[in-house]
Amino acid sequence: MAVPSVAVQRPPSILSRLAESRNALGLGFMLPAAALLLVFLTYPLGLGVWLGFTDARIGRPGIFIGIENYQYLWSDGVFWLSVFNTLLYTISASILKFVLGLWLALILNENLPFKSFFRAIVLLPWVVPTVLSAIAFWWIYDSQFSILSWALQQMGLIDHPINFLGDPTNARASVIAANVWRGIPFVAITLLAGLQTIPQSLYEAATLDGASRWQLFRHVTLPLLTPIIAITMTFSVLFTFTDFQLIYVLTRGGPVNATHLMATLSFQRGISGGQLGEGAAIAVAMIPFLLAAILFSYFGLQRRRWQQGGGD
Repeated sequence: MAVPSVAVQRPPSILSRLAESRNALGLGFMLPAAALLLVFLTYPLGLGVWLGFTDARIGRPGIFIGIENYQYLWSDGVFWLSVFNTLLYTISASILKFVLGLWLALILNENLPFKSFFRAIVLLPWVVPTVLSAIAFWWIYDSQFSILSWALQQMGLIDHPINFLGDPTNARASVIAANVWRGIPFVAITLLAGLQTIPQSLYEAATLDGASRWQLFRHVTLPLLTPIIAITMTFSVLFTFTDFQLIYVLTRGGPVNATHLMATLSFQRGISGGQLGEGAAIAVAMIPFLLAAILFSYFGLQRRRWQQGGGD
């Protein structure tokens, strides 16, 4: 009597298991993006850190000199002035963009006529290239042909043109105003998107309980908008802190280094001046400030646990 043969099932191969694994599939989709980040982000960052420890110049690779570049910057008055200018520029512009952007978002969230049209108009300063915006502001701030000075003179508020970009104090205020004008749309539209995710039932319930408009904003809108605010302001701070084009076109860091930011000083020392090592060291000195902004975003996002019923 013949014994029936039993088919032996082979274990699935490694390739078939990988093809059926969702984790492996996700990893495969992430590899191209990881490769781009490695080539265009990680490598330049590592090269910049390395150059900061060398005396490299344009046309000469340089040798390792340790922390000499950082020791020189520690005693460099222009570098510390650029740090002060960068912090003043970032803090002032970010606060103004947040306050005005939130106010604009609250207005655009109301049932206004032609609401879509106004939302599109608000985006114009953001979508216009930075260089074109800077050239427009350079014309507005011109010491002789400023349309802003002309308008103020016609209204009788001033009797001579204002030197917007030639005076250190005026120059700082002018570049901050230009950055605020350009950055408000990003903050406003992002916060508007967050406002539209808040359920109307919460406002209706609070209104029935007798809450005023301020109480609605303080106890309903603001807590639920906190994660969006954290993300938005983190990006706003990063964009403002690393701003280069606006300052370079308007003032190139002048007058007398009054508007030099760390980014523009790094370019001036590293590219225009040829001191690649020193310029890289200034750029590396920006990293702790950028990490602080990222940590601000991380801790701001922890409010999500509270909103979902968990603990802080």
